[in-house]
Amino acid sequence: MCRFVAYLGEPVSLDLLLLKPSNSLVHQSLDAKEFRLRVNGDGFGVAWYTELRPEPVRVRTLTPAWSNQNLRSFAPVALSGCIVAHVRAASPGLPVTETNCHPFVHGPFTFCHNGSVGDFAARRQGLLAGLAPEAFAAIEGTTDSEVLFAMFLEEIAKPGTEDRGHDLAVALARTIDRVKHHDGEPSYLNLCVTDGQRVAATRFSTDPDGNMSSLYTHHGKRYDCVDGVCRMVDPGGGLTTAIIASEPLSTDDGWEPVPPNHVGVIREDRTASSWSL
Repeated sequence: MCRFVAYLGEPVSLDLLLLKPSNSLVHQSLDAKEFRLRVNGDGFGVAWYTELRPEPVRVRTLTPAWSNQNLRSFAPVALSGCIVAHVRAASPGLPVTETNCHPFVHGPFTFCHNGSVGDFAARRQGLLAGLAPEAFAAIEGTTDSEVLFAMFLEEIAKPGTEDRGHDLAVALARTIDRVKHHDGEPSYLNLCVTDGQRVAATRFSTDPDGNMSSLYTHHGKRYDCVDGVCRMVDPGGGLTTAIIASEPLSTDDGWEPVPPNHVGVIREDRTASSWSL
């Protein structure tokens, strides 16, 4: 499994999410608290958006996040109002390569996944065969996660509404619907996607015992770190800043678990909505 974090708000330096909090994403790469796999050392990646172009900047590497000196160099000086980062624990049988590291990007979209598609090795050929040529061509690696991203790209390309945030969430829901109907191993599908202005995410599994990965939201006026203490200013207040994360980054008030089998969206004006899948 894996851990991820997504941020939408006023521009902040990447280290406010990746390094500074007591349970930062780098800390979760070495000692995750809320999943049986505590170590997520099979590479990491981070994507962030700038004013220079609609496509994100992306950095991926095979080295564990906790020991990567390049990350510690650029994270304090790279600023963005939309950030997605991921630490990977490779699913059994899937190779550890840079192309398999999240997040995946295509055009303006950034995508990451915590979990697995049940019986993916046996289902892979059929899932790939169901993709249109354009979506199939976007796949560079061998993961179930990137196949999910290709499905999302197909779904988001369909006619939508004037509410692009809603469209992101609907495309994720339709992606899940394409893989969830299976009688074998359960699927665990915590998905997150952004176009740089909106973020949508799901917390979902088909596990008959109700097991699923953790996912939280946190919102307020501003996320800040002072003297090593990270917190949301006015948590639960006006939605000007929002974080979606596999685990709370710190012990400050306001972190709320996403309900099981739900999809949610945070729009460019920071309004939010969610519904069951």
